[in-house]
Amino acid sequence: MTASNKLTAAVAQTASVLLDTPATVDRALTIMAEAAARGAQVLVFPEAFLGGYPKGADFHIYLGGRTPQGRAEFKLYYDAAVAVDGPEIAQLAQAAAQHRMYVVVGVIERDGGTLYCTAVYLGPDGRVLGKHRKLMPTALERLVWGFGDGSTLQAVDTPFGKLGAVICWENYMPALRMAMYQQRVALYCAPTVDDRDTWASTMQHIALEGRCFVLSACQHLRRPQFPADRMNNRLPEAPETVLIRGGSVIVDPFGKILAGPVFNEDTLLTAELDLAAIPMAQMDFDPVGHYARPDVFSLQVNTAAQRAVVMGDGGGHGNGHG
Repeated sequence: MTASNKLTAAVAQTASVLLDTPATVDRALTIMAEAAARGAQVLVFPEAFLGGYPKGADFHIYLGGRTPQGRAEFKLYYDAAVAVDGPEIAQLAQAAAQHRMYVVVGVIERDGGTLYCTAVYLGPDGRVLGKHRKLMPTALERLVWGFGDGSTLQAVDTPFGKLGAVICWENYMPALRMAMYQQRVALYCAPTVDDRDTWASTMQHIALEGRCFVLSACQHLRRPQFPADRMNNRLPEAPETVLIRGGSVIVDPFGKILAGPVFNEDTLLTAELDLAAIPMAQMDFDPVGHYARPDVFSLQVNTAAQRAVVMGDGGGHGNGHG
């Protein structure tokens, strides 16, 4: 697909309305309208925006045990999650069509009895273009979220080039980054809840390494927005406590920060991206082209969906013949 030369991109720094997904959808619709009014053609929401990132919660999980209260809190979180083919995503997809906008939104995806941290791609035609499930949940996340697989690593086509998402600390997985670079991702989206000072430098490194634009949206969540009466939170109770402080940023292929980082407030960052910068940056470095050494290094990516049960005859095995 031939890329258009320039576009306006936006990243939304805001928080979920924890355990109130309809209210979070309403917030997303308002932000999409604001981004469209500012000319945005691509908009990125933070990690776990729909469904929420309950920072500080532990669901009463400890080695060798769980509690009835923790299970009840997980059920609340489970109920706040969304299905990719559900009504919440359909509402956002309809709004994406209304605003003629590509949207990447972080969700907690419910699939059977498992939750996944997922980025969903929405197109300006109102379709769900694809999704990426986080491959490696971090620390305690592993006890409430399932693991994604290589079947959702596929970036999607846009008139501006390939668009793909890598979620939070997946961005520290070198092999995953290379799998994205191999697809020639032009718009590398990084939904996150990492609000550390080091995050901006990580995004700059990825932009330089991948010779791509990096759009990172982080949540901004304060203690009063966390329903402490319904879910345990080990972080301080003081109302001014900032649970996730933001740090959203937009970076060009030379590592130059075009917008952000901004901390301790809700914001909508926008920047004009000149796609001509990508081949200019690749002149002296292309990580999967002239700067690669496939004779020395190679990477194999398994893109097959991993299933616990495969129905069928197993390719001719187990047919009862001895």
